[in-house]
Amino acid sequence: MNLRALFVAALFLLAGCATSARAPVTAPQAVVVSSATWQQIDREILNASQQATGQVKLFARGSMEHWRTRVYQQTEENFIPWFSSYWTQEWLSMKVSWYTISAGGEQDASAKRLATYLLEQYQERVLAPVAVEVDPDAILAQATAFYAQLMAQQMPLIAQRHGVPIAQLNGRLQKIPAIALGPPQARDASLFKVISTEPLNTLPAYAALIDKIHTDGGAKGISSTDAAMAPVAKRASQRIEAEMAPRGAASAVAAAAGKLAGAMISVGVAGIRAIIQANDRPDSEALIRSSLGNTFDKAWMKLVQNPTTGVMAGALHMAGQVEGNLRASDQTPVGIGMNAVQ
Repeated sequence: MNLRALFVAALFLLAGCATSARAPVTAPQAVVVSSATWQQIDREILNASQQATGQVKLFARGSMEHWRTRVYQQTEENFIPWFSSYWTQEWLSMKVSWYTISAGGEQDASAKRLATYLLEQYQERVLAPVAVEVDPDAILAQATAFYAQLMAQQMPLIAQRHGVPIAQLNGRLQKIPAIALGPPQARDASLFKVISTEPLNTLPAYAALIDKIHTDGGAKGISSTDAAMAPVAKRASQRIEAEMAPRGAASAVAAAAGKLAGAMISVGVAGIRAIIQANDRPDSEALIRSSLGNTFDKAWMKLVQNPTTGVMAGALHMAGQVEGNLRASDQTPVGIGMNAVQ
């Protein structure tokens, strides 16, 4: 019992020593920061934003290059063989026949409806599978978050260089806008709010920004462009419609010739159609590659370069707000302190 009592007493003694050794927790003392120092800090924040934007552009461009490569591969491996196959062409012939019957006199109705159907198939067979790996919407979100992460990494370094407590720097960051879409106020966010919110997509102002980019860019994106499929659909529709008349005549002859002869005639007509489709296949595939390639490249370039609707739009909006505000408050010539942020 005596040993047990001594052991307990020793524990209390050690605990007391540890408590007395700890320094009392006090609020960090505010540091007096001169206006010249704040101006230099503002320039370094501006420079950090410029450098972050440059890195985000490299990331976004590389990601979009990967996306384009995968779309081309998927088009070549899945869509073109599907479109060129005999049974697909037979199915398209049935659809064009139905489109023609139900057109009601509308000009090029079958070609327009066939283009819509082919766009749906392109979305299903190409764009949707590639989107599982990477797509412009994901790149937009990643690029925007990447800008915020890079800026967050630089703020402690800037504070340390100038001997400014991070709490005081955060107070200044709260006065620098990064997202400005209001009203309402929830659609606005300061630079501090952007770099301190994890994950960024939980910030209401961020959600509003992404929604605006999508709205300005159009709801359907690349897969909505009729220019890609219109030439392909028009050529296919014209060829199929040209085949419909002789096909109908052959069916009538086959019906009048009796079962055996009729079956032979039908098989012969199907064989001729197969030969025609096989002969037309290289030209059709060349047209698909050319039409889809030209249209896709234009849409891809727009997604890469457009500052308000492309994959850089989120990062560029935030950088524009940050840098515009800091430039407006800086009375010194542009270029001072450009090497401050490494």
